Amino acid sequence: MKNMIKTSLATAILFSLGAGTAYAGADGVSLLNNIKVKGELRPRYERVDENNSLSSANALTNRLVIGINADLMGSHWLSAYAEMTDVHNVNNNYNSTDNGNAGASVVADPEQTRVTQSYLDFKMDKTLFRAGRQIVNLDNQRFVGAVNWRQMPQSYNAYALINDSVKNLNLLAAYVTQVNTVKANASSSFSTKTVLLHAKYKALDNVNITAYGYLIGSVNNTYGLALTGKTAMLGKTKIDYRVEYAMQSDASLETGNSGKPAADADYLNLQAGTHMNNFLAGVRYEVLSGSNGTDNKTAFITPLATLHGQNGWADRFLKTPAQGLVDVNLMFGYKAKSFGLAKAVYHDFSSDVASVGYGTEFDLLYKNAIPGVKNMNGMVKAALYSGGDSVAAGNTTALATDKTVFWVMMDYKFQ
Repeated sequence: MKNMIKTSLATAILFSLGAGTAYAGADGVSLLNNIKVKGELRPRYERVDENNSLSSANALTNRLVIGINADLMGSHWLSAYAEMTDVHNVNNNYNSTDNGNAGASVVADPEQTRVTQSYLDFKMDKTLFRAGRQIVNLDNQRFVGAVNWRQMPQSYNAYALINDSVKNLNLLAAYVTQVNTVKANASSSFSTKTVLLHAKYKALDNVNITAYGYLIGSVNNTYGLALTGKTAMLGKTKIDYRVEYAMQSDASLETGNSGKPAADADYLNLQAGTHMNNFLAGVRYEVLSGSNGTDNKTAFITPLATLHGQNGWADRFLKTPAQGLVDVNLMFGYKAKSFGLAKAVYHDFSSDVASVGYGTEFDLLYKNAIPGVKNMNGMVKAALYSGGDSVAAGNTTALATDKTVFWVMMDYKFQ
């Protein structure tokens, strides 16, 4: 009975997406084999208070995900995956960017139902070719990610080639034709001609070198290099680090960039963390360069990134300020199997040029498994942003406005 239900569900979804037309062919060969069904329920309460004229946002939303994976035509080299995501709310006391409630603070989780993934996989030895709508997360998602913190994730219509033929070397090349954002309706997606190139080489047991080139439509070209690794010190103490530099230049895949300044920006990321007897600590110094308005420079931007986890959970820096951004942050935490994870992060924000203080932020998180229910986790999270003197420097009023965000979330995965 369980297999019959899985087969029926897989056939229905794959048929609706054009990936399959029947369960068995005329000669009796099954079109769908090794069927796997997975899903997720993620209800969340989010409250946003800002020191401005907007009313507080109180959003109670839920994400439901159903995904089906199956081998096709009895093969081990051809498979299909389809995934649908539904986001609905219980109330309307927030600005979802789509519900017309512009008088409230924004919680960017509009109601919508979408095919978030639908792709075919061709596997030959150590090479994978994936065609269709897919989730793409590269490295720490500073440049390319799924924005999975929002209830509707960001996905990409793309053709991707991944190869592991050379020992210790992983290669990825992808051509993206459409980006499906977290937004809804007419603004939910946009066409593009984007190439993603990514190579990661394990130079030593605990040292990795990553090189990448992201040619994003008419926006810019980004080229970068990162050195990451971890080492053990003083017994069980572990140190991990990331040293990264990137630069941006004019877009080369699409024209139509007239009226915009030529892209010319730099990025620097230095971070280190330690794990000792369940205690965590980390420090990060990140610079996204900016312009003083007369130097022919531009702000360093990452339009395809998962930005929520980068520069404070209050999301004040979803767009790089014109004068750039310097984020110095410190993290302290504790993690144990029975206790869960507790973490506090402090950010100090300033500009790259002109010495503008953007403000500070204090982030708090506690996460743990919910007893008695397998694969269910609970989370309590808060972000407290204190605005700086950014208005005097010609930046947006939001950067000078205090903002507090509070979340309570449950996440249940099943398969």
